[in-house]
Amino acid sequence: MAKIEVNGVELFYIEGGEGTETIVLSHGLLMDYTMFAPQWDALAEDFRVVAYDHRGQGRSGNPPEGEDLDSLTNDAADFIAALGRGPVHFVGMSMGGMVGMRLAARFPQLLRSLVLIDTSAQSEPWLQRLRFKAMCALVPLLGVKPFIPQVLALMFGPATRKDPAKQALLAKWRDKLAALPPGIVRQVRGVMHRSDVSDELASIRCPTLVIFGDDDSLTPADCSWRIATRINNAEVVRIDNAGHSSNLEQPEAVNAALLGFLAKLSAAPKP
Repeated sequence: MAKIEVNGVELFYIEGGEGTETIVLSHGLLMDYTMFAPQWDALAEDFRVVAYDHRGQGRSGNPPEGEDLDSLTNDAADFIAALGRGPVHFVGMSMGGMVGMRLAARFPQLLRSLVLIDTSAQSEPWLQRLRFKAMCALVPLLGVKPFIPQVLALMFGPATRKDPAKQALLAKWRDKLAALPPGIVRQVRGVMHRSDVSDELASIRCPTLVIFGDDDSLTPADCSWRIATRINNAEVVRIDNAGHSSNLEQPEAVNAALLGFLAKLSAAPKP
């Protein structure tokens, strides 16, 4: 566990594993680096694995500004450069995927490959934006707890929420959400007011894998297919019985997709 100062903020990260190539894991909104725990051991057998917390979340610093996606992208670029292990394989879930797309388009020299999990290149749909705007207005008055059931329903699909074997997973993230400070609305607004980067996707040249849960209501399947059609030779994997957090809900299937994708890259000659 360590911290590194980049782009005017201290980012918390953990690293481990073996291998000459590095994988950087970038988490989703309202989450932290621990969301990749189900992937850690599988990836660490053959790669150096790094997972970090975005500014304003987890154990990273929380400066008074810079929660927008462009700032988070610059954070990631400086972070990778500071690690000195690039180009890296970048795996981003939801908000982390939004960072990953911008990173691959704007800092191509830093990435060997890109994996996008349950994410979108488009701006926030207006109805969803209204919902989040109302929540952000009420959180400073009521706190986070009244909104946890609604947020969990967005984060996890119906199959997961109904599965007795996955109630411990839901309880863990329920507790994590309950511990969030009211100030987290700044990070929510940063994602909510993001710009559409669909036109930037054509400039992404690194091998790309797009993964989505078939029951994702927050970034539905068409978001992933739109990304894949704009990135040359992007691969797509659908995860059954998973919602917006497919890597947590169906880790075995996501791990198989990740390892298969990375194995093909390892077998191919490097450019």
